[in-house]
Parts: sequence; C-alpha cells; structure tokens
Amino acid sequence: MKTIITYLTSWFHTVDKRLLTAVSLFTAILVLLNYYFHIDHEIRKIDSFFIKLIAWYAVSAAAFLIPYLFWFMANKKAKVPGQTTLLLLVLAPAVFSNKMALSFPLKYATDPAVNRYWEHIVYWPALCFIILASLYIIWKRENGNQPLFGFKTKGIDWKPYGIMLLIMAPLIAVAATQPDFKAVYPKLYAVTNGEESLPVWKVLLFELSYGTDFITIEVFFRGFLVLAFIKWAGKDAILPMACFYCTIHFGKPVGECISSYFGGLLLGVVVYHTRSVLGGLIVHLGIAWLMELGGYIAHAWIR
Repeated sequence: MKTIITYLTSWFHTVDKRLLTAVSLFTAILVLLNYYFHIDHEIRKIDSFFIKLIAWYAVSAAAFLIPYLFWFMANKKAKVPGQTTLLLLVLAPAVFSNKMALSFPLKYATDPAVNRYWEHIVYWPALCFIILASLYIIWKRENGNQPLFGFKTKGIDWKPYGIMLLIMAPLIAVAATQPDFKAVYPKLYAVTNGEESLPVWKVLLFELSYGTDFITIEVFFRGFLVLAFIKWAGKDAILPMACFYCTIHFGKPVGECISSYFGGLLLGVVVYHTRSVLGGLIVHLGIAWLMELGGYIAHAWIR
C-alpha cells in the first residue's frame, strides 16, 4: 500500500495543478449537466443505432478531447500530434461509443425478462471480444514493446490491491443500505424486473458475464487510453482518461459517478507506474462483485 501512496504523492506533486483544476472542473460540469438534463437517459431512449452512436460519440469525444485541448494549451512546447496520434484521438471515443450503442436483441422467448437476461449474457462477452480485437489490431499496427495494453504480471506486488478491497468492503456495506444503491444493484434484478427466484447457476452465469465488462473497461481505459498515449502526453494522459471514464458512469448513483473520476485517477496513476492493468482489474472487478453482493443482501434483508 505504501508503494501506491508513493505513486499518488509523486503524481500529485508533479502534475500541472492548472490542468488538474481545469479537467476536474470540466468533469464536474459534465456530471452536473447530465444529472440535471438526464442526458444519458435520453440517449438510451433513442431507437436508431446510428443516432445513438453519434450521441454517445458526442459525449465521449467531449469528455476525452476537450481535456486534451486543455493539456495542449497548457503545454505550449508540446509536440503537435502526429497522424497516428490524431487518428487514435478520434478513434478512441468511437470505439467505446460503439460499445454503448450496440445491443444484441434476442426474441426467442415470450417473456421479455427472459430475453433481456440472455441478451446480457451475450452482450458483455461479445463486446469484450469486439473491443479487445479492435485494440489488438491497433497494437499490432503500433508494434509496441510492452505486453498487449498492460497484460503484464512480472514484478507486480499483489498485496496492496487486496488491501484496497478490504478498505472498500465496509464502505460498500454502508452504501448498500441506501435506496439509490438498491435501485441499481444487483444488476440482475433490473434485467429481470426484480425476479429473485432464479436458480443459482443462472445468477452465477450472469455475474461471470457481467465480470467480462470490467475486462473491457480496464483494458480500454487504463491499457489503451493511458499506455497508448503516454508516448505523446506522458503522465498527463491520465486526466483525459479519468474524465472520459467518469462519463460511462452516467445513470448510476451520483455518488458513484463522482467517485469514478477519482477512482480513474487512482487506477491511471498505478497503471502509469506499473505498466500493468491486472492489479486495477482485480480491484475494479472485486469492487463490482462486492457491490453486486451488497445489492443481493440489501434486497434480502433490508425492506
């Protein structure tokens, strides 16, 4: 844990405070606008895939590219991005917007809840494959010397990540008592209209499928948006990533959305120093499943 604190302290002392303030305020404005105008809810109601894709791209591009504009303005000696970097800057929001807009409708059952259940079982692993395949193609083009966007195990101290999960467990337990938490977690109940009598194997299958989404998120946000851009922006690549990462939490409890920005900064700093996404994946996946467990317990015991 001391090592991670050292990483954070070092980053905070060296980061441009003007840039940190500008990106943090911009992120706060995006959060305020979303929860006031319910932007994410309105986008999710759009039926057309292409219009929905454009809408998500607009949100994602603003969250990712405007912080880079701040960075470029604050670093007058920064190199103008080359053709490859410009392409990656434009493509990055498009890759994840595609994930947000895509759906896999299944109509094999008469019960809509059954269809929604199997749609989610297919959706998360399929999107994981699509995005990882897209990133692999980019990696092969770049021909980097590092493992594929952060799949590195050598020299990793796993103990701090376990300590993080232990610290988070009581905080999640407290959050699970709140009505807005129960309205979102566990994810399974939202999919099945509150159905709580599914067999254990279906619950476990859902949670395993849900877990693949965090592989997608960690590889994309930390493995790609940090490690692929540090050659150009250095440690400052963490800030646009954290702003972008915050926007994918629109629609979740506002406290979770706000904390995701700081969580993105934390995980970004760790990845920057370790060049590995695996520790962050353990923490992120562990927290997600703890929140799911907290949701199941809250629905069973707290009325």
